[in-house]
Amino acid sequence: MKTSDFDYDLPPELIAQTPVEPRDASRLMVLNRATGRITHRRFSDLSHHMRPGDLLIGNDSRVIPARLRGIKPTGGAVEILLLRPASTPSWECLVGGKGLRQGVKVDILDMGSTVAGTATILAETEDGGRLVSFDPPVESWLWDAGQVPLPPYIHEPLGDPERYQTVYSRTDGSVASSTAGLHFTPGLLLQLRDDGVNLSFVTLHIGLDTFRPVQTEEIEDHRIHREWARLSPETARTVNETRLAGGRIFAVGTTAVRVLESAAMRALGVQPCEEIPATTACGWQTVAAFVGETDLFIRPGHQFRAVDALITNFHLPRSTLLMLVSTFAGKALIERAYAEAIRERYRFYSFGDAMLIR
Repeated sequence: MKTSDFDYDLPPELIAQTPVEPRDASRLMVLNRATGRITHRRFSDLSHHMRPGDLLIGNDSRVIPARLRGIKPTGGAVEILLLRPASTPSWECLVGGKGLRQGVKVDILDMGSTVAGTATILAETEDGGRLVSFDPPVESWLWDAGQVPLPPYIHEPLGDPERYQTVYSRTDGSVASSTAGLHFTPGLLLQLRDDGVNLSFVTLHIGLDTFRPVQTEEIEDHRIHREWARLSPETARTVNETRLAGGRIFAVGTTAVRVLESAAMRALGVQPCEEIPATTACGWQTVAAFVGETDLFIRPGHQFRAVDALITNFHLPRSTLLMLVSTFAGKALIERAYAEAIRERYRFYSFGDAMLIR
């Protein structure tokens, strides 16, 4: 398929600049895949769409303060954005500033403009970024010097950095938030538990490439970047037992979907990048526990094996995220839903409203 098939026009004023309060006061568009019906609710109504015995799966990755500011020996300002660890003490990074060639050293400044550490440019990466080493290792001073990066389409400063974290985040490693989870409050999670809905977590450390528009003309030519993920044996057992008991798996966000679908492929004994015959069955085991990287690119033609319902936000045009939800719900239904969301003045992207596809 063409990347242009996943394009749409969005009025700029519908890009949410600030989150709503409380978190679960955001709007919720509900899509019924079987009937094509679209209804409008509030996120706080989520429990009305779940049953006792259903399982909610969130991504517990926590956003790190990955944006660093520094200064070169010449006095020039530098910005470094951590992407993913390479080998201690080096990271793959995006850099802003002139002359950042191999061997250049940069002093990284903390919030008080004191030098927190030194960054050395080791090499240029295939994607135009840099491999950077840090002395001392960045993990030892990151939370004193770094800032949580917000997406480039958000121009308003965020008063409370915790507002870009989910209330259940606990495992440091992402450079962007699992935004579908931003709508949950502790009270809503307790309400779901009291209603008999179970809650489990996976981990996927989100990189910026997840949100970038696809640049290739054919979506099959796009190379999705690997991201570190984990589905624990305990969570795998809960997923499998839920399915055996007739419960449904509700994935919170596209990142949880990618972990669960990667784990379903591993239950079949294959890796995400391998083709699976449509007739292949998982048997009693829906998912298998794993720790490692996934490069699963969910696009039209993918057969979902572990996810029954998806909670997600409204995504950027031409993005792999829009391709994923279009695959899950059907492209025609998503196109109709997005057109209605624009007519109804829904708020889009990271701090925007939510969608439940079931």
